[in-house]
Order: sequence, then C-alpha cells, then structure tokens
Amino acid sequence: MKKVLIVDDDEGIVDSLQLLLEEFDYSVATLMNGKAVYDLKKPYPDVILLDIWMSGIDGSDICRYLKKNKSMQHIPIIMISANKDTAQIAREAGADDFVSKPFNFVELQEKIEKYTKK
Repeated sequence: MKKVLIVDDDEGIVDSLQLLLEEFDYSVATLMNGKAVYDLKKPYPDVILLDIWMSGIDGSDICRYLKKNKSMQHIPIIMISANKDTAQIAREAGADDFVSKPFNFVELQEKIEKYTKK
C-alpha cells in the first residue's frame, strides 16, 4: 500500500483528501503543523501533498528543505494551493508537481499515481 502524507493546516481539506485517498487504497498520514515535517522519520511517505500557505510556516520553505535533505530529496512533492501563482511557486521551491485549489480529484489522483507508480 502506497503512503501519502498530507501537510495542510485546513482541517476540511485534510479530512476530505484523507477520505478520498483511503477509498483508493492509499495509506494516508496527515500533519496539520508544517513544522512537523522537519521531524519526519523513516519509513518516509511515497509522496507528499504540501500546502503552500500554512500558518506559522511557508510550504515552499518546507519543500526547499526536503529537496536539499539527502535522505528525503527523493520523495515526490505535489504542492497544493489556491494561489494564482501555484505553478511558479512550486517550480521555484523545487516541487515535483502542483495542483490548484479547488482541485479536481481525478487530476490529483492521476498525479499521485504518476509519482507512486500505483
């Protein structure tokens, strides 16, 4: 079972994504506090869904940290945001992909499958 980590401070988004992804047989972990990503331990997730705007920390800073960390830089990161510049922000942060909110779940699922090779 492929593991997806959702990092978002919006409880409604987290709950919705978790329910939908579990329906498609993903193992889902969630973090409501972006700073907790800095403490990730093995086994690492197969893909991370990372919100750009979170209270207290910026998702693009988290993405840069993960992509510079040798033990975690292999983890695909899909940034999610309602920001009109999501594509540019994701690219500059080193993310593997992005999805704009409100997102199309089919598009999101296809991107997750692409990176988890499910």
